[in-house]
Amino acid sequence: MTSFEPTIIAFVCNWCTYTAADLAGTSRLTYPKNIRLIRVMCTGMVDPQYVIKAFLEGADGVLISGCHPGDCHYINGNFKARRRVKLLKEILPRFGIDARRLRLTWIGASDGIQFAGIMGELVAQTRELGPMLPDLRMVI
Repeated sequence: MTSFEPTIIAFVCNWCTYTAADLAGTSRLTYPKNIRLIRVMCTGMVDPQYVIKAFLEGADGVLISGCHPGDCHYINGNFKARRRVKLLKEILPRFGIDARRLRLTWIGASDGIQFAGIMGELVAQTRELGPMLPDLRMVI
């Protein structure tokens, strides 16, 4: 029997989290291969539709990660992201999606070690939750 390996879509801020991912790579830190990074200029531009589409297209988990509050290059983008994630976590269970499958983190540009650690935790947590419903499109 094969073990379940989740697919995780990560919307990451160009200025902080993506830079931390690059630092993790250049520092030869390892993290799971299950993560698919999508670089966005700011987490504030991650529309809730993108998150829902990721789940519809087969993602088992979604991460939104950006600059620490107060350090956003676009002033308040991470505050917008935080509000949107809060609303999404309230809405997702109505569609049969466990809110724990969506996660918001703040990872600074110099936090390559933290990036690798969070990616490992995220994959482990999603693995415990198991795969998404194969007929999710029918639910929504």
